[in-house]
Amino acid sequence: MQNSESNNQQFHHHHRHSDTEMVGNDRTSYSGPLNKRGGKKSARFNIQDSSAGSSGASNDDYVEITLDVREDSVAVHSVKTPGGGEVEDPELALLARGLEKKSSFGSSVVRNASSRIKQVSQELKRLASLTRRPQPGRFDRTKSAAAHALKGLKFISKTDGAAAWTRVEKKFDELTATTNGLLPRSLFGECIGMNKESKEFAGELFDALGRRRNISGDSINKAQLKEFWDQISDQSFDSRLQTFFDMVDKDADGRITEDEVKEIISLSASANKLSNIQKQADEYARLIMEELDPNELGYIMIENLEMLLLQGPSQSVRGGGESRNLSKMLSEKLKPTLGHPLKRSYQDFKYFILDNWQRVWVMALWIGVMAGLFAYKYVQYKNRAAFDVMGHCVCLAKGAAETLKLNMALILLPVCRNTITWLRNKTKLGSAVPFDDNLNFHKVIAVAIAIGVGIHGISHLTCDFPRLLHASPDEYEPMERFFGDQPTSYWYFVKGWEGVTGIIMVVLMAIAFTLATPWFRRNRVNLPKPLHKLTGFNAFWYSHHLFVIVYICLIIHGIKLYLTHEWYKKTTWMYLAIPITLYAGERLIRAFRSSIKAVKILKVAVYPGNVLTLHMSKPQGFKYKSGQYIFVNCAAVSPFEWHPFSITSAPGDDYVSVHIRTLGDWTRQLKAVFSEVCQPPPTGKSGLLRADFLQGENNPNFPRVLIDGPYGAPTQDYKKYDVVLLVGLGIGATPMISVIKDIMNNMKAMEDQEDGLEEGTGGASTNSPSPPPNASPLTPHRRSGSGRGHNFRTRRAYFYWVTREQGSFDWFKGVMNEVGEMDHKGVIEMHNYCTSVYEEGDARSALITMLQSLNHAKNGVDVVSGTRVKSHFAKPNWRTVYKRIALNHPNATVGVFYCGAPPPVKELRQLASDFSHKTSTKFEFHKENF
Repeated sequence: MQNSESNNQQFHHHHRHSDTEMVGNDRTSYSGPLNKRGGKKSARFNIQDSSAGSSGASNDDYVEITLDVREDSVAVHSVKTPGGGEVEDPELALLARGLEKKSSFGSSVVRNASSRIKQVSQELKRLASLTRRPQPGRFDRTKSAAAHALKGLKFISKTDGAAAWTRVEKKFDELTATTNGLLPRSLFGECIGMNKESKEFAGELFDALGRRRNISGDSINKAQLKEFWDQISDQSFDSRLQTFFDMVDKDADGRITEDEVKEIISLSASANKLSNIQKQADEYARLIMEELDPNELGYIMIENLEMLLLQGPSQSVRGGGESRNLSKMLSEKLKPTLGHPLKRSYQDFKYFILDNWQRVWVMALWIGVMAGLFAYKYVQYKNRAAFDVMGHCVCLAKGAAETLKLNMALILLPVCRNTITWLRNKTKLGSAVPFDDNLNFHKVIAVAIAIGVGIHGISHLTCDFPRLLHASPDEYEPMERFFGDQPTSYWYFVKGWEGVTGIIMVVLMAIAFTLATPWFRRNRVNLPKPLHKLTGFNAFWYSHHLFVIVYICLIIHGIKLYLTHEWYKKTTWMYLAIPITLYAGERLIRAFRSSIKAVKILKVAVYPGNVLTLHMSKPQGFKYKSGQYIFVNCAAVSPFEWHPFSITSAPGDDYVSVHIRTLGDWTRQLKAVFSEVCQPPPTGKSGLLRADFLQGENNPNFPRVLIDGPYGAPTQDYKKYDVVLLVGLGIGATPMISVIKDIMNNMKAMEDQEDGLEEGTGGASTNSPSPPPNASPLTPHRRSGSGRGHNFRTRRAYFYWVTREQGSFDWFKGVMNEVGEMDHKGVIEMHNYCTSVYEEGDARSALITMLQSLNHAKNGVDVVSGTRVKSHFAKPNWRTVYKRIALNHPNATVGVFYCGAPPPVKELRQLASDFSHKTSTKFEFHKENF
């Protein structure tokens, strides 16, 4: 097999420092000359057991590889055993074929042939070792965290072969249309599909790929781009590791210094919008060097980098074949069923009714009542003399008017918050009436009002009035007692009370409805400067108060009817009396209650992400539940406006707190007012700005704040469930934080209660019933004694907080650290997700992941959130979240509570439905509405 142009190299376990590659815990060294001319090269690989030492290996431990080296390619000629037989191992045969990679380095292949053969041989030996049984003490890349690491260091998110290159090639042609076919370094990231935030990272990647090919310029042609693309899209982990190492090793000396580590940390933090890590790059660089360079050589090698990647902690999951089988069975159940379309439709309809029966019966009743009223008035006017002149038009107008009376009364009830809170807290109606949907019902009624106004107005203006104007004297005669002499123009109908009030109502309703739409209310419409104040919450709030005028006009309109003269038949005031009285009473209660229950500002802090937190004294007799909200008024901003905010303190706290994100006009002004009395915090205090109430003089001159509430919200019902899934998006975490704190307080109360009982009896009473085998850590099992935790039902809580900015974690850092310190029984499972960081596995977040694992293992603190709770990157896989909870809690009912932006609602609700109907675990979805 050997000839004059062949050389043999044997690879043994000699521990040299140069030219090494880390394979598990073993190092394999390369030695011996390489002929740089074209021809066949033979290499022999020795894979030894760790227990076998460095000698005594049998011939069976070797495979012999013959490589064919040409000017532009390196090909595997054959893979044989020392005896000359062909290797039949399919994995090695596949490996041999896969290593026949074409290259277009041109003349540089001659200079780099030695290093290329060395890399090929190392790759062969590494993968050949995988065919043997892993020995103790070795890293096995197919197990635990190694399998996770092998998915990492992806420089591009999609590597779908030729199709991906076609897109890149097309983008190259677009970007180089004016640059003579040369792609500048500044556009490299855009060309390969990276976003603008990764521009600096893409530039460093460009430099690393260029250094390896001795390209010193700031631009490349299409052929060179193809080489770059082939390398970054290579699925080999070692190839990706080498590319990442080259990015860090800027001077290409094969060693990474602390300064180079610091620079790549800053670069990764910048690409992931992690400003706090960027500021502490020096500290984190020292941490990595201390861990990977214990001998203080001043540098680390590529094998150290690989070791750090492969030592990331694995997720703790339920082990055992039984769990895997359950997971597989669950996945099978959740697959969409393929059956007859009618059967599928029936199944979907049945599930819909089961999930929404409360909404269905309320809507059915409401629509039924409207239909009945419309039909009643339609028939009534069809039998009157007016029908002979105006025909069906008058029937339509009067039918729509009757539904308008009903809906103008009903629309006030969903915003009578005190009444709804009392009904849901003090009665059993909550089990049948969906009080959580009060604002949605308010909006649906508003749509019905708009339709009713349209039918009523169009019927009168386009049909009834023209018929009256053009009726013959004989036809008009029955109408004289209602309208007097036959009118000759439209002005007759417009100038009367009915016309004036009708026009005013339509105009004011149109303004209020328009400014209440999401486009205007949430500032999604960009209007020119004179009109820009018509957008935002303030415009919505003030325009809604135009309905005071609308209701006055409606009552007048209902009294001054043309076709009805008897007072008892003028029923508009009858519909409106009770709802208007109830709503007016609620507003008076707010004014009275907020004035007598004065609050004192105890602490103010301004956090990153434009969040203002207010800690206020608790008014006497002020009782609330976690998840509820209050209205806040600050006269320094506006004496009339009240805005709702979720309570973030727990019922057991001696203060009331809210966290307010500055998104609109009012909140921005509120932050500005309080920022004036705040100062940068002293050492050890949190926040960007801060002010505290002190006993004595020199207290900050805080603006006066009034609160009204508390009011009921969906999250307050979390205590009804043994297991809860709490999901907060950004500032939507506020009600969930109150729940978490309440659970912590209840845990502590039950522990104190049990400790007190044991001290009182000198230990556990022999008469006390023992807890059941499956009792929860939070389930009180003693019948005697009292305490706030006695009726506490929740035994497991999963909290998922998804936020865009790293600074957001400062808002509730204290709560998360408290959970980490106190929750020894693992009742609360917290997951923080930072969506600004690229998903785990992306090369742009690889170093952040390594640093995170290292710092958490050493100091117990997460580098992203700055708390004991370890953060995840990108967005959660909600299907996996539901699946894990379903596996952990079979036959349980799980309360799912969500607060935040609308986008995830559809997916979370649908998953709750799917898992409820196809598994033994029932998920009940609840969403906050503001």
